[in-house]
Amino acid sequence: MASGEDTQLVHEFLGSAHIFYSALNEAVEKRLLRQVAGSQLTFSQLKLLRLVDLTTGQSISDVAAFLGVSNAAASKAVDRLVRRKLLSRAEGKSDRRATHLSLTPPGRRLLAAYEEARDRELSQVFDKLPREDLRLAARLLDQLSAGILERDGHQSEHCFQCGIYFRENCRVRQLLNRNCFYIQHRSEKGKLSTGVARGAAKGR
Repeated sequence: MASGEDTQLVHEFLGSAHIFYSALNEAVEKRLLRQVAGSQLTFSQLKLLRLVDLTTGQSISDVAAFLGVSNAAASKAVDRLVRRKLLSRAEGKSDRRATHLSLTPPGRRLLAAYEEARDRELSQVFDKLPREDLRLAARLLDQLSAGILERDGHQSEHCFQCGIYFRENCRVRQLLNRNCFYIQHRSEKGKLSTGVARGAAKGR
């Protein structure tokens, strides 16, 4: 059993991890989304636009699993974005119950504007850190995440944990042998990546 000192160290690490997530979520992602889209878009809806941008053949159940909501809530989220002309929806050719979602030009422009603003701001923070330190930190977080997720007993299920930060070579997916919805339903645009990932690759 871990000593009290070890337990405190773990708590210190987890506290730091939560603070990092909160800082990213509140001070960067949501703030920039408000600047780009005003009250037009929630972060959950942004995740949906990102999913549609990177993949093809989405169903309402896919959207629900990705957002962590019920099918009814996912359907409402899609309806709102369709009404705002950020998404278009078409019935499947072979199965009319199937739904094919795609970004409209305004939806694509809004997503691109957000990602450009986010990557520009995050680069100002992460460019100050040595690339090797970032790689080591990412590897450590992946190993810890895999250790936690391995205990939930659902290793064969899809993993949507990366949210809008898709990685072509996800170590968590490799360690747990999980299925990735992004990979299985990738769009025809080729490799999926983010501006931050591209920037980090150039600095290697």
